[in-house]
Amino acid sequence: MVDTPAFLDTNRPDVPDIVVPRGITPFFLPDRPVRGRLVRLGPLAEALLARHANPAPVTRLAGEALALVAGLASALKFRGSFSVQAKGDGPVSMLLADCTDAGALRFYARADPQRLADLECRDTQPSAATLLGAGYLAFTVEGGGDSEDMQPHQGIVAITGDSLAAMAQHYFETSEQHDCVVRLACRQTGAGWRASALVLERIAQDGDVVGEVGEHLPTAEQQERWRTALTLAATLSDDELLNDELAPEDLLYRLFHSEGVAADRPRALAYGCRCSRARLAGILEGFPADDLDHMVTGGDIVMTCEFCALDFRFARGSVHGTA
Repeated sequence: MVDTPAFLDTNRPDVPDIVVPRGITPFFLPDRPVRGRLVRLGPLAEALLARHANPAPVTRLAGEALALVAGLASALKFRGSFSVQAKGDGPVSMLLADCTDAGALRFYARADPQRLADLECRDTQPSAATLLGAGYLAFTVEGGGDSEDMQPHQGIVAITGDSLAAMAQHYFETSEQHDCVVRLACRQTGAGWRASALVLERIAQDGDVVGEVGEHLPTAEQQERWRTALTLAATLSDDELLNDELAPEDLLYRLFHSEGVAADRPRALAYGCRCSRARLAGILEGFPADDLDHMVTGGDIVMTCEFCALDFRFARGSVHGTA
């Protein structure tokens, strides 16, 4: 039997095969300039977050980032992915979460253990701003093709706000000039880690829209109905967001029944790290042979996927670097 060359080997170690069929529930308020998405990661949050040995504050922040990026990626109209990346000078120097148009989620957080330990001695519930420090937040859309429309598009803003939700809203207000409200929640429950998000968007900012029985709503009326939706959304609690027993449609009805909320077809979320032996071998092949020799430990080169925390071992003879 001939061994498959590393650069052709698409196999990878076993990872959780978890799909949450109703992970995202899109909805809208009829005759109102409001649409939104309710994100519930359910047991997928535990599968993604518990693989990494991060302290609880980092895990909470990562869970919020996963819920946020899932809600934003659900708006993609083409094959591709949406990512949220934060880089700062705080104890968590980098946070990255991304989600494909099909709902495949993954994340990575880089943290300084000593700085985190010192912080937790002073504050057991540090905010996102404290964890990340000063830096920037980047939102990136990547398409699956080579056309101009499929090239990556990125928006970057300074980290502004105490929570990740506030930081995201600052981005939409300054870069997109788009009315958007974000609620995020993540915590460890009796069933494991859970993460959720509510994203509300105003879909008409200028001009008239059609309201009940075909009448046109002037801008002032649109603004009033948007404010009403925000007031109702503000009554949402973290307990409701993270309650597995409360169905998404029931939660939306509880929040917006006075506005006649209508749920759209739900979308699935899944465990979605995209690493493979072939992908990692391709990275190794770009190193000079001398560098590869120095990477060898016990006869093998070991590469760790930071997204899924899995080790990939390559026999030195199976990888050929550059000259």
